[in-house]
Amino acid sequence: MRWRPLLLNAGVAATVLLLVVLSVFSQSPAPATTQAKRAEKRAVPVLPTSPIPAGPAGASIRRGQNIFDYTPRYAARYVGNRMNCADCHLQSGRAPYSGPMVGLTHIYPTYNDRAGQVISLARRIQQCFVRSENGRPPAPESKEMQALLAYIGWLSRDHPKGSSYPGQGLVDLPQLHGDRGRGATIYGKQCAVCHGADGAGVPPVLPPLWGPNSFNDGAGMSTVEAMAAFVQYNMPQDAPGTLSAQQAYDVAAYVNSKPRPKMNPAYEKY
Repeated sequence: MRWRPLLLNAGVAATVLLLVVLSVFSQSPAPATTQAKRAEKRAVPVLPTSPIPAGPAGASIRRGQNIFDYTPRYAARYVGNRMNCADCHLQSGRAPYSGPMVGLTHIYPTYNDRAGQVISLARRIQQCFVRSENGRPPAPESKEMQALLAYIGWLSRDHPKGSSYPGQGLVDLPQLHGDRGRGATIYGKQCAVCHGADGAGVPPVLPPLWGPNSFNDGAGMSTVEAMAAFVQYNMPQDAPGTLSAQQAYDVAAYVNSKPRPKMNPAYEKY
């Protein structure tokens, strides 16, 4: 009689364990074709691994990468918020479909829709500083600009001229309408854990998405279309590509409904 409860408890435990095991093995894995498509979509082009050279040229390239990855720290006199270049151009400008820098040296000068004319790469970088960095344009001859040009040139060093880098620009999405209400729900579940319910992020690791330390209303990311394309392919960081195009539009509509700095009208020409 004394051992009966123990035996019953053991039997219950065994039953529960069996059910758990059966549950795990009964879950069907994603079809091989789906897994292959996901792997292909996530594939990052492999860049040559040659090291940054020594000497003055290498020092400039390293300075450029530091500016790119930690912009407010290394280009403070040109920055008006707490955004890094690498917050939008992921993996230090290497990641596909997040505006990678690779190959840009061979593309510029090129026509720019915003400027309405052919512009240099230096002018394009100035656009980013006055808009995404909510700051002021570095002079072309400044050490910061020269360092950024050196870094982008180094990233582009082995990229064939006349060919596009895989994943250049942002991923193409259909034209959809974003719903702020749905976006608020998605943001609370998928985004707030990193960027905060208040959108303030944790700079320099996690960028602010709105508020005084974020990009201004003249930045590319302040348009729902551009942000949706970035989000759909790259976010959430731990499971990129899991949001549908519609969900990405909803999140972008919500984020861009929030307050952010106004662009300095003195820099409208950029």
